[in-house]
Amino acid sequence: MVTTRSTVRCSRRAALKAAGSVALGGIAGCLSAGKTRVRLLSAGSLAHTFENHVIPAFEAETGTEVYGEYYGANAVMRMVLDGTKHPDVIVSADATLLRDRLYPTVADWDIEFAANSLGLGYNPETPFGRALEAGTPWYELAVGAADGDLAIGDPNLDPLGYRAVQAFELAEAEYGLGGFRSTLLEKTYREPDEPQLMAGVETGSRAAAVVYRNMAVDYDMPFLEFPAEYNFAEPTLGAHYATAEYTTDREAYTAVGRPILYNATVSKTADNPEGGHQLVSFLGENADLLVDAGLTVGDTLPQPTGTIPEAISL
Repeated sequence: MVTTRSTVRCSRRAALKAAGSVALGGIAGCLSAGKTRVRLLSAGSLAHTFENHVIPAFEAETGTEVYGEYYGANAVMRMVLDGTKHPDVIVSADATLLRDRLYPTVADWDIEFAANSLGLGYNPETPFGRALEAGTPWYELAVGAADGDLAIGDPNLDPLGYRAVQAFELAEAEYGLGGFRSTLLEKTYREPDEPQLMAGVETGSRAAAVVYRNMAVDYDMPFLEFPAEYNFAEPTLGAHYATAEYTTDREAYTAVGRPILYNATVSKTADNPEGGHQLVSFLGENADLLVDAGLTVGDTLPQPTGTIPEAISL
């Protein structure tokens, strides 16, 4: 049954615009008093997916409000483990990362609900973008680009960042480009606020960024998908992806290359586990919303791991 609200609150888009960054969880001041609320802590690459697609539909169907905050998934795990954040639902852009960091103390189950692909989101009005559309290989343009023209996520904060580094490594081997990975790590700008990667491209302050497909869709910007050999979208190439690794500075966590899979769980210490279970179930049951946002939901998804609570429906 759909619950209709009798109270009025500011629009989600307006709140995000006022906050200046979806990573700030800027809708807090717009929440209605007395409503049931679920606290969501999610990978930053899903900020627009949740705020513009999933959450409005979930709230309309259940009457439960969602307060979302969005950071790099490495940072999300760190915040949960050190107690900086106390979410009900935790969402990662790297399913293995969540299991490695949060099992078994914070959670012991999760649901994989979507996949993605890696590539370049670019501004077609820049020299880089025009050359790319003229057919110049991206890796040639990247080497010749001015410092900072190409942006990546911070590999120490989010999987998008370390996947960019892994893609550089795999592309180096694929094309025989000696020193390509190290050259790009010196030339690229590392964006610490993952949801802002495409914002810099949109304004033209960056020519391009290594992003997930859905992030380019969020901004209605062109997207050049990397070949299967290094776009982390092909499940059958898992062993090939695993030849590239990245070790984070702070936790010394070694991320092995693997297909992109998003997963979600409910914290064992959630304040609202019932609402959390509802939201995770909603993700698994509404593939159309995720596809509309630029994600991929294949026949094998949703995929559970661990002993799933009876309250979860898929």
